[in-house]
Amino acid sequence: MKLIKIKKSKILRQIIGIICIFMAGFCLNDFLNKNRTNSWAGNGEVAVSVQQLEQQDLTDKKKFIASVEAIKSVDIVPQVSGYIQEVKFKDGAFVNKDDVLFVIEQTKFIANVKAAEADLEKAKSDFVQASSHYSREKQLFNEKLIAKAKLEIAENKLNQAQASIKQAEANLTLAQINLGYTEIKAPISGFIGKAFVTEGNFVHPSVPSLARIVQTDPIRIAFSISDKDRLTFLENVHEKNTDTHFEIVHPNNAIVEIKAEHFFTDNQINPETVTLPVYLDYSNPDNALIPGNYVDVLVSHGKRQKSLVVPLIALSQDINGSYVMVVDHNNKVKQVYVELGKQVRNVQEVLSGLDDSDKIIVQGLQKVQNGMIVKPILVKQ
Repeated sequence: MKLIKIKKSKILRQIIGIICIFMAGFCLNDFLNKNRTNSWAGNGEVAVSVQQLEQQDLTDKKKFIASVEAIKSVDIVPQVSGYIQEVKFKDGAFVNKDDVLFVIEQTKFIANVKAAEADLEKAKSDFVQASSHYSREKQLFNEKLIAKAKLEIAENKLNQAQASIKQAEANLTLAQINLGYTEIKAPISGFIGKAFVTEGNFVHPSVPSLARIVQTDPIRIAFSISDKDRLTFLENVHEKNTDTHFEIVHPNNAIVEIKAEHFFTDNQINPETVTLPVYLDYSNPDNALIPGNYVDVLVSHGKRQKSLVVPLIALSQDINGSYVMVVDHNNKVKQVYVELGKQVRNVQEVLSGLDDSDKIIVQGLQKVQNGMIVKPILVKQ
């Protein structure tokens, strides 16, 4: 009796196991059916991703890593000593040439100007007196009433008075210059950094810097080329007389073609890197680049070459050659064989078989066949 119970229990476990396997298979089949259903549109059409064909620039380009430099940068230092009375700019602001940046206390310098003006007036008065005395002495000498030595003394005093005027004028000019230096002005236009000193601090000409101004428009791009690249460049520019094009890849990966306002190389090769520094100056009105940036420079020569291209993921191949799957205006799939040119990055040049009005399938190729009706979803390249 006990043996019969054991056998019944074993049979029951086997039946339960079979039921579990059956239920697992049913759930898996339902899951797969749902996935297949999701790949179809509501009307039974397969959804695929398509791209509108377009032409791209396939010109051969040489890429260089470059740094951004300021063409002009100035450290602001005082020319006279004194206490900072006022800071007249906001940290990080754009300043124009001759804008007043700092004001040094002016009281002492104004007094120096007034003292120099008084010295000049006295020197002029002394000159008038010496001139009158010389005129009288000369008349007496002509009448032979005084000796020549006395006339010479009067002439020397006149010359000294005239020299005193020149010295007083120079002292006044120097005092006025020093007074002008109490207003520290921007020598160039550009962005100014933070002020290294604030009101109330004593400054003098030996301090390192009060602030720094950096010009950002125009800006300079600096990169290095090998001697071979230098010779190729010279050959293209001078012998073949071809146009040279420069493109900058910004830190956000935006590619911008620039027109170099000034392009030049250094006058000697760096012996450590065996490369030649190259400099590009160009207009940067929107301040997209600032000194210290690192960018890529793309250099090409000659006429730009634009060609029709397809992404590599859209290409397939069989014994007849390379082909793509095109979706026409009726959403019908058509297999089109193409003649291919060169490959550039992740695209392939198309020489024949397509035009820029075609839309090709880039995702979902495994789900379609020639002649099928699909639901195309347009995606960007």
